[in-house]
Amino acid sequence: MVRNGSESGGSGFNYGPVGSTCPRDVDWAGGGSGYRGYERTVVVGHGEVDWRRASEAVMSWEIKRRSGFRVDPQSGADLRVTAGAEYRITASFGPFAIHEPVRVVAVVDTLIRRGFAYGTLVGHPVSGEEAFIVHRSPDGTVALTIRSLTRPSPTGVWRALFPLLLVAQRRYRHRYLRALIPL
Repeated sequence: MVRNGSESGGSGFNYGPVGSTCPRDVDWAGGGSGYRGYERTVVVGHGEVDWRRASEAVMSWEIKRRSGFRVDPQSGADLRVTAGAEYRITASFGPFAIHEPVRVVAVVDTLIRRGFAYGTLVGHPVSGEEAFIVHRSPDGTVALTIRSLTRPSPTGVWRALFPLLLVAQRRYRHRYLRALIPL
């Protein structure tokens, strides 16, 4: 089953078109006009137990949380990913905190593919979308794919700091790719 949050008619995004990371699609064309596109896949396990473990982790924001972010559901949402739900993601650096308002724009939940994409809302340091997708192949291999589209926020102080944000983004992507690999 695929649910797309852009169908809810919500507003407040600081980018478009919403849903561009296409988590339901096996193949992805990547970046769009003015966006930096990124896609990477890593193996995170094999078999039914690893599939269930990774699926549950993805659908409850564990990749972000294991990578050092705090994820706070907004307006009655919970940590279980739901299309249209809004969250405030917080990255803390010592006494400083960066708050990132986001909304889940697409959810895929099938027997072989689970994940979601979230889009940035006004006030987010960057503009774009990020997707976390876990999928399994016929041989039982379980993999995680991360996709993102990023460009500077259209306004505000963060626009000038975009090069620094790209450095942080690379650091966190490395953490995301390792977040579901068993110790």
